[in-house]
Amino acid sequence: MTKRQIASLACAVALAGSGVGAAAPVAADSPTVHRVKPGESIQKAVDAARPGDTVVLAPGTYRESVRITTSNLTLRGSTVFPTVLAPGTAAADDTCAKAGHGLCVTGLDGAPVKGVTVRSLTLRGFAKNGLWASRTDRLKVDRVTAEKNGNWGIALERSVRSVLTRNVARDNADAGLFVSNTVDSEAGAVDTDGTRISHNRSSGNRVGITVRRLRNLTVDHNEATGNCAAVFVVGDESTPRAGAMRLRRNHIHANNKLCPKTPRLPFLQGSGIVLTGAEETTVAENRIEDNVGTSPLSGGIVLFKSFVGAPNERNDIRDNVVLRNGSADLAVRDTGKGNTFRGNTCGVSEPAGMC
Repeated sequence: MTKRQIASLACAVALAGSGVGAAAPVAADSPTVHRVKPGESIQKAVDAARPGDTVVLAPGTYRESVRITTSNLTLRGSTVFPTVLAPGTAAADDTCAKAGHGLCVTGLDGAPVKGVTVRSLTLRGFAKNGLWASRTDRLKVDRVTAEKNGNWGIALERSVRSVLTRNVARDNADAGLFVSNTVDSEAGAVDTDGTRISHNRSSGNRVGITVRRLRNLTVDHNEATGNCAAVFVVGDESTPRAGAMRLRRNHIHANNKLCPKTPRLPFLQGSGIVLTGAEETTVAENRIEDNVGTSPLSGGIVLFKSFVGAPNERNDIRDNVVLRNGSADLAVRDTGKGNTFRGNTCGVSEPAGMC
């Protein structure tokens, strides 16, 4: 053996002894699937889960509320037969059920719960909200049905980079899908870092989709029908102002349910897309038809002053098909400046000349 071969062999032995170049050890902790059947506790499985784990629910009805505070957790029902969460008897420490919600995903100020996925569930008949999320980052809600809940179907606040997709929200007392900066204090609009509300269906609610005091999000390819109003973008005089959104390629038709007035809003009927106190928002390539009513907010695409009188400014309304919508397909009912209307197909506008 030559001196060079002896040196190479000694080097290889040294490296092997140090662990360099050796196969990487198998991770001690790998993701776990926790399986739950009707009659068993979902909450117990969620509490036992660690980041990266999945809780899989068998088809059937579970009479409980569930609270998720662990990041990177997936809660998934059956994709073949319904997996239903419905109200049950609340345990003493069940804060989600005591608040009247079905499923809660909640973080803390400065420590949001991250990367949670909720998929293929039905949330039915809760006193407040089917799904309530607060202080989340990258929450994904997919193929969830929220129906007949006492307030909102699927609701988010203080949350960023959310994805709400392929959900069904029907017959909820207020909004089917609701996203907001905060619900318990006054504050300026929050940048969502690109939240997306896409390919959902909303019917039979007071409002199909409400976006309140937010910036930088997309509402696209949704269908809204049979609500009192289809889409509300809500802003006010606070700064930053609501806006910088994209409402594109939604199908909004026959939202002609009648809802009584509230302390903040007149009665609702026949509203397609309504902007109140918003800025720099694009409303484009939507199909908005047959929304008929006599409310001050009725019409196909309506720009209306906010509850505190803040106007809409610098919004771009373009390339929409807006037909047979009550007294006006396009309506400007505030004094905002810089709003543009171009390339829309419509029959009647208020004021005249925008079609």
